[in-house]
Amino acid sequence: MNRENVLIPEADLARQRGFEEKIRAMFADRQAHPAACVDTFGCQQNVADGQKLMGMLRDCGFTFTEDPKEADLVILNTCAVREHAEDRVFGNLGALTHTKKENPEQVICLCGCMAQEQRVSERIRRSYPHVNLVFGPHALWKFPELLWQVYEGRKRVFSVDDEHGTIAEGIPVVREKGVKAWVSIMYGCNNFCSYCIVPYVRGRERSRDPQCVLEEVRALVDAGYKDITLLGQNVNSYGNDLNIGYDFADLLADIDQIPGEYLIRFMSSHPKDATKKLFDTMARCSHVARQLHLPFQSGNDRVLREMNRRYTRAQYLELIRYAKSVMPGLVLTSDVIIGFPGETEAEAMDTVSLVEEVGFDALFTFIYSPRPGTKAAEMPDPATRQEKQKWFDKLLAVQNEMSAKLHAAYIGKTVRVLVDGESDDPAYPLSSRTEGNRLVRLTGDKALIGQFLDVKITASNTWALYGEPV
Repeated sequence: MNRENVLIPEADLARQRGFEEKIRAMFADRQAHPAACVDTFGCQQNVADGQKLMGMLRDCGFTFTEDPKEADLVILNTCAVREHAEDRVFGNLGALTHTKKENPEQVICLCGCMAQEQRVSERIRRSYPHVNLVFGPHALWKFPELLWQVYEGRKRVFSVDDEHGTIAEGIPVVREKGVKAWVSIMYGCNNFCSYCIVPYVRGRERSRDPQCVLEEVRALVDAGYKDITLLGQNVNSYGNDLNIGYDFADLLADIDQIPGEYLIRFMSSHPKDATKKLFDTMARCSHVARQLHLPFQSGNDRVLREMNRRYTRAQYLELIRYAKSVMPGLVLTSDVIIGFPGETEAEAMDTVSLVEEVGFDALFTFIYSPRPGTKAAEMPDPATRQEKQKWFDKLLAVQNEMSAKLHAAYIGKTVRVLVDGESDDPAYPLSSRTEGNRLVRLTGDKALIGQFLDVKITASNTWALYGEPV
């Protein structure tokens, strides 16, 4: 794509600020104090999008509530990656008929990846007449204008055209209070894994200008954020569309020069674009966490080809070997799909054997979920759900045992953590994370939140470590 067609002109963004003023003035004339409920599903990129929606709503004059019954505006910011998340959204939409009945002026909005799917937007149009506004990720930057159309025209508004993706700089953001922040460095995906709907709903890859990313990270560090995660569907291909000879490793190196006490993480990474240069840069940078989330999805080469992943088992293992060699103690996590269409038990066990060989600290594991519109959804799938569940249970048993052993090895050691909040365990009232993103529940006072501490690990289980400040 032509970069000039990707960047939203400042004049168009200024026009959106004009709509924000109109909405604010409308509520002021009514002497109303509107509240919005923004409910986000799915990945961290959706969380970042939700924070932009809240930023625009704040500038429109809204305050925020977590209770849809109290809200004048309810936004469901959706995910299309798995069927379960989609079912939850439709269930929530159905429940909102009751809040709408109690408050007929309430505006209900569906946005995000689900909304961009034609079959979903048509279903909303036909079967959910109480939904006022539907728009996909491409239209997020013009949300104030779409919302104004709902208020002014008192009609339903759909903005789900199959547009090319864009980049809009300068959209206001409402971030969660605390020490963590998300920074989108790119949008879209060019990979077209056969099971994934994301490239169809988020468009092609487009990278933000490096200086814009650096300015945002610098501002976050100055504001006191200490755990900053860089986001993209495939951060390893960052910069390919900039044509300036600048890649993701270069971006990490430049961010690392920003002074301050903070950690940089990133996700997601695609193995086909992971390089030795990236791992060398991670090893050299003092602010980049020694943590790598590198989804492998399957340990069998035939299944990987059917998934269109464009690497082999041996190539993935070589990447891990090199990363561990330059970063001793590297914490490794990954994504795994069990039960891909046509997968046999032997092929599923190849995935289990890769898990045993690598020694992952944790896994995000899923039984294959068909996504209409993808190539995999049309593939023959003879294995039963019961068979897939058996393979899945085997994978979980192996990984849980491994995680428990890795955690147990920490007992008696002293590790550095960032205290990031309160926990729900009265015996260990604080929550913290190691550089490798391991959860550590702590004793201590909540005044420690936001600080880096040395902690002695006193106990562990499969999912967490427990400790006390040294």
